[in-house]
Amino acid sequence: MTRIFIVAALLLGSFFMADSDYPYDGFERTGIKRLKWVEDAQSGKIESNRLRPGAFYPLSSIKLNLVDRGFDKRPDGLPELDAGLQSKVDGLFRGLNPNYSMTLLDMSPGKPLRYAEHRPSAQYQPGSVGKLVVLAAFFTGLKHVYPDSFEKRIELLKSKQIKSGEWAIHDHHTVPVYDLDTGKQVKRKVTNTDVFSLFEWVDHMVSVSNNGAASVVWREALLMHIFKDKYPELTFEESEAYFKSQPKSDLSDFAINTVNQPLRDLGITEEEWRLGKFFTHGAGSYIPGQGGSIGTPIGLVKYVMALEEGKIVDRQSSLEMKRLLYLTDRRIRYAYSHKLDSAAVYFKSGSFYSCDREKNPNCGDYQGNVYNYMNSVAIIEHPDGSRYAVCLMSNVLNKNSANDHLALADKVDDLVRGN
Repeated sequence: MTRIFIVAALLLGSFFMADSDYPYDGFERTGIKRLKWVEDAQSGKIESNRLRPGAFYPLSSIKLNLVDRGFDKRPDGLPELDAGLQSKVDGLFRGLNPNYSMTLLDMSPGKPLRYAEHRPSAQYQPGSVGKLVVLAAFFTGLKHVYPDSFEKRIELLKSKQIKSGEWAIHDHHTVPVYDLDTGKQVKRKVTNTDVFSLFEWVDHMVSVSNNGAASVVWREALLMHIFKDKYPELTFEESEAYFKSQPKSDLSDFAINTVNQPLRDLGITEEEWRLGKFFTHGAGSYIPGQGGSIGTPIGLVKYVMALEEGKIVDRQSSLEMKRLLYLTDRRIRYAYSHKLDSAAVYFKSGSFYSCDREKNPNCGDYQGNVYNYMNSVAIIEHPDGSRYAVCLMSNVLNKNSANDHLALADKVDDLVRGN
């Protein structure tokens, strides 16, 4: 089975090859050990059939779709609605629970840009999709450290080793830890003594949605903004001393402003997307939150557009962020659709639910009866040249919406590609 996937990936890779040759080359650039596992799986050194062919494209295949592509925008910064696409999107939600919202952006080259939406301003708790906010703040911080050298930023990401501390506690999500010498990978929870490179912490935040990693990455973004060119030599002990010496109210103001300001710079309003607190109780003991977090499909698609235009920090940072979003792990929810097997998928998903056991003692995971948010941001790139982005948010009580998200993924793919 592994060899079938490898052959398929090699054939599909010919659609995407640019300056470098197959195989997948992410480990050499980043030092992220998890990617060595992917490389070894691609080569057949490791027996695995859990990755789809679309997970094996090289880094050189990853491009920004909207750089230097002119198109008209509405006053809110989004494209005008495409009447034909809008009509089809309207049909997708007939018969579904009303608590679904979506934005759809077709960026396929050689065709006019097309945009459609369904309840785009409805507000949801974004869950782990909010880690995209942290990602933008983190790359903004890197520019504070090395404003004139992107190469030095990448070297810092690869070389600087960061300790977790209590900021990463507690989280039920595991992270993959790959031993380069033995070729063994284990998945385990983050501890307060873990040390990973900056690149690996960011990868843990994005690829497996680890909450502890997200709090560490947010912390490091703050330190970059504070210490700037002194940050590369900053020790964990020095950073701890700094946070413990500052009034918590001041830290809270600074943290919330720092993480949300990149959104405001992109024209994403506070009503469209904001992050209100850290992802772990450990981090919250250092820096309290302020209010709640909200997200809307409009806020999410504005972010995707800015990313594809190369406008988050700068073009190189936007490209690096997109590389980090490339899905080279098990596909879930929207991304599970087999219509996307051969496609490169750039993905972030999040859920947040609550159960009232008095109303329903059997209330299960992802089936909250108080609230039950499930959200996905996905950029899809097919070998046939189709390029589109979907921002899907839902709050359907008493039901795991993963199957509905999967069904919508099938229908959206057919709709965009004319199948």
